[in-house]
Amino acid sequence: MLLTIDIGNTNITLGLYEGETLGPRWRIATAYDHMPDEYGLQLAGLLDHVGVKPDALHGICLASVVPPLTGKIVEACGTYLKQEPLVVDAGVKTGVRVRYEDPKAVGADRIVDAAAVQRLYGGPACVVDFGTATTFDGISAEGEYLGGAISPGIGIAAEALFLRTAKLPRVDLQRPPSVIGRNTVHAMQSGLLFGYVGLVEGMVGRFRHELGPQMKVIATGGLAEVVAKETSVLQIIAPWLTLDGLRIVWEMNRQ
Repeated sequence: MLLTIDIGNTNITLGLYEGETLGPRWRIATAYDHMPDEYGLQLAGLLDHVGVKPDALHGICLASVVPPLTGKIVEACGTYLKQEPLVVDAGVKTGVRVRYEDPKAVGADRIVDAAAVQRLYGGPACVVDFGTATTFDGISAEGEYLGGAISPGIGIAAEALFLRTAKLPRVDLQRPPSVIGRNTVHAMQSGLLFGYVGLVEGMVGRFRHELGPQMKVIATGGLAEVVAKETSVLQIIAPWLTLDGLRIVWEMNRQ
């Protein structure tokens, strides 16, 4: 079995693969102050919960956009799972040519997503990732990572409304009864959900103008399915796209 780990700013996403099949998967909170032992016990506990012993793993592949946690989780994997992870970084084969001005500035998760799109769907494509930030990534017909756009994520926007105003509360991201909210909570939910739908539709249209009418649109991240219910522009919903990309990158580098 292969364990894939995507370390994000808000969540750490994990998945177990048996061949090309994704089995158990988890999202846990990113805890910046946890020590390697705490992460190690957490990883071992997740595996134990589904009846998988560490010696059943034949590898671990990891991508991280949180450098302070990368070493901690690598250490945790070595101590508690007896495996040295393959960390997606410079020098690791991904099959993706990066056309960004500074390739080292592109998050590993975005390159891994491009590797998954190249193998599973083909280009040209726009990947919309609903994470801490809402990102839009352009993939060429040849599978090259071209660049993209970054905007604040829905969670960041909701938290900013709560922190920077005197009377607005924290709200759950749910569909309100109507676009015109009749109370403060519904008005905030409308602005957050439908406002981001408008953002997505507008950005996808602009990406299509540059990449062409055949562009595929692939949505991933924790809120992909929530937003996809409100718009038809998100053609493929792949909430575990990064994990698929990690599996693909692992296969490339063990050959």
